Amino acid sequence: MSFADRLEEARARIGARLAEAAGGSDPLHAAMRHALAGGKRLRGFLVIEGARLYGDVPALDAAAAIEALHAYSLVHDDLPSMDDDALRRGQPTVHVRWDEATAVLAGDALQSLAFELVTDPACHPDPGVRAELAVSLARAAGARGMVLGQARDIAAESAGRALDLAAVEALQAGKTGALIEWSGRAGAVLSGADPGPLGAYARALGRAFQIADDVLDVEGDAGLAGKALGKDEGAGKATFVSLLGLGGAKARAADLVAEARDALAPFGPEADGLRDLAGYVVTRDR
Repeated sequence: MSFADRLEEARARIGARLAEAAGGSDPLHAAMRHALAGGKRLRGFLVIEGARLYGDVPALDAAAAIEALHAYSLVHDDLPSMDDDALRRGQPTVHVRWDEATAVLAGDALQSLAFELVTDPACHPDPGVRAELAVSLARAAGARGMVLGQARDIAAESAGRALDLAAVEALQAGKTGALIEWSGRAGAVLSGADPGPLGAYARALGRAFQIADDVLDVEGDAGLAGKALGKDEGAGKATFVSLLGLGGAKARAADLVAEARDALAPFGPEADGLRDLAGYVVTRDR
């Protein structure tokens, strides 16, 4: 099966699991499903492909969990008090489609759903594995990871402070990289294996992913991306492109792709799907 086919298969399976988990006829559940619709599902795909390296290890609930948590982060990131975006994944953001209160609550519910999915016995029969998934996800998502990165981003913007390269890398390691690293390590955790090699792969992948996002913000097509572009430059934010230049940022992303692929050496050809994923994150158009 080609990389594109495997990615599409994973997207379909994850999407169906999320639709089931967020079932309900009230406006809150409708808003949750709206937030979950679309998306590349790269984090969930990373969970599934990582677990596949260790054999037939069920990973769908963990994959759905990281996508639910990622969706929550986007709903809150789009709020007027944060980035104030009206478009996400080619459709109106939740606070635009409904209202700000519904968006806050839908995001809260999606975050809770993520932990429900990884702690349910259906995710894994071993409670120790479920506990490790949950506590590591909490660390990746909270004040040691994604939320910390977002707080640093807002603080720098509010202060009108230009960040240097080291500060941008530290910020993005939390805001973007922490959840991608969790996704990489999850397959090994589900399998009772050492998560170190996949963690190293995912750290490099996450950094390449963010650089590619910065490049897309400059030269991407908003219609394909399904969201507003050019906002970082307009706000005068420090990005990998503003600090390294467009060519320098692309070269750095290519180096990180090579680093990610090198980390997969212990897995041989079985990891070709993850190698393809590393190339995809820097060539995607959305």
